[in-house]
Amino acid sequence: MKQKTTEHGKLKIIPLGGLEQIGMNITAFEYEDSIIVVDCGLSFPEDDMLGIDLVIPDITYLRDNIDKVKGFFITHGHEDHIGAIPYVLKEINVPIYATKLTIGIIDHKLREHNMLSKVKRKVVKYGQHINLGNFRVEFIKTNHSIQDAAALAIYSPAGIVVHTGDFKVDYTPVFGDAIDLARLGEIGKKGVLALMCDSTNAERPGFTMSERTVGRTFDNIFSEHRNSRIIIATFASNVDRVQQIINSACKYGRKVVVEGRSMVNIISTATELGYLDIPDNTLIDVEHLKNYPDEQTVLITTGSQGESMAALSRMASGMHKKITIKPRDTIIFSSNPIPGNEKAVSNVINELFMKGADVIFQDAHVSGHACQEDIKLIYSLVRPKYAIPVHGEYRHLMAQKKVAEELGYDKDNIFILSSGDVLELNEESAAVTGHVQVGNVMVDGLGVGDVGNIVLRDRQHLAEEGIIIVVLTLETGSGQLLAGPDIVSRGFVYVRGSESLMDEARQVLDGTMQQMLDKNITDWGRIKTEIRDALGEFVWRETKRRPMIIPIIMEV
Repeated sequence: MKQKTTEHGKLKIIPLGGLEQIGMNITAFEYEDSIIVVDCGLSFPEDDMLGIDLVIPDITYLRDNIDKVKGFFITHGHEDHIGAIPYVLKEINVPIYATKLTIGIIDHKLREHNMLSKVKRKVVKYGQHINLGNFRVEFIKTNHSIQDAAALAIYSPAGIVVHTGDFKVDYTPVFGDAIDLARLGEIGKKGVLALMCDSTNAERPGFTMSERTVGRTFDNIFSEHRNSRIIIATFASNVDRVQQIINSACKYGRKVVVEGRSMVNIISTATELGYLDIPDNTLIDVEHLKNYPDEQTVLITTGSQGESMAALSRMASGMHKKITIKPRDTIIFSSNPIPGNEKAVSNVINELFMKGADVIFQDAHVSGHACQEDIKLIYSLVRPKYAIPVHGEYRHLMAQKKVAEELGYDKDNIFILSSGDVLELNEESAAVTGHVQVGNVMVDGLGVGDVGNIVLRDRQHLAEEGIIIVVLTLETGSGQLLAGPDIVSRGFVYVRGSESLMDEARQVLDGTMQQMLDKNITDWGRIKTEIRDALGEFVWRETKRRPMIIPIIMEV
């Protein structure tokens, strides 16, 4: 007979990504035969991931336990929380639960992948509870730099876990209501087992400023720059920011152009669903920009992170087909560089200054994440037994640990997890009891996971040392050398300036082939190895480089 669940059952919390980095957030919650997953994000490639477009989490654990997986709960519509959905749900097709705007943005993604009819989606309202397997999940209103962000209260037989998602405390949001602190307090009174709290800004003291303060900054900038065209780069997903730019544009009689694919997609979705209020005749097509004087136009664009293919970067480098930066343009960076992007942003700013533009990159942004005092407020309301900092690099998680210790939490009750750790907990105890397979799955074009570390190593090798191809023709049967060996090189040396080196290399190969013929060696594998070894040794001696050497043998 199946034993009745008692309070001694353990809840497993398994982060499959999103720790030690900003991005790729995905966490599994498992109780006996039920798994629910919170978020399903991607991250962008590191510098050493040559040619990779994006990185998604390794979901081997979910695939191996597919019968237990009941559904995905998504906290908000940012790429680092929803970007991997089309890839992951091809393998694990279970329902998705999220708020209205988040589902709107997910729908757009699924449509691009021809998956809209295949995936079940459910729009959830704040305060609504979803029952799945051994779990009940409640959506709680929070504020963030995108509308409809939610914290989740996850009720399990082992206790309640509160997952904040990405959040800030904004008492005066641009759209909708302030964060539901009262509900967080009510859940705190019931007794919360663990709090998984956003750590992105845990190093910053004080409170996070309200999004409205940026609106006042924009108003001042528009007022001071009435005679120039204004170009504002911000995150595509920051709908409230876009709303405030449009408010200032209307106030000062300017038309608005939206540039950048992700920006156009999100603005159209947000407008359709009623999260953006754009007066008629405000938006104009980029083609009609030339019909208006500069002082009557505003461009809202992507590229605030210095991404090489984004609209602003292409404008800065003079590669944009429709928009040319002019002297006297006022360009506003309405974002902070994400850790790791500082150099790229700095390069774009320099290029814009060189074109004579006036660039403003201070004070035109507030964060969408909670600073230390806001984090303390959430801890004080929720009063969890265990603290599990999430969302951030290791230093951000440690900063939140320090905040929790200041609030009197015992360091044994604060868990700094790594992706893949299995944390088992209930009222009696909590401990990391194991580790599951996690990692990066790289997406390159249409290929998902077909580029791994070996391919990247080859790409790195090609990028650093170049390639030499040796072509020779052998006679069928006798194995006599009919033509070659010919040498083709790319990315190794400039051939026209290195004729003597190439001539010597040919002589080395001729000598090697002669030795092979003298010994009657006709085995292709052996010939290729000898060519590779002899040429590799010669090139290293002469140049101290190790290019990739590929012998090609043809038979006639």
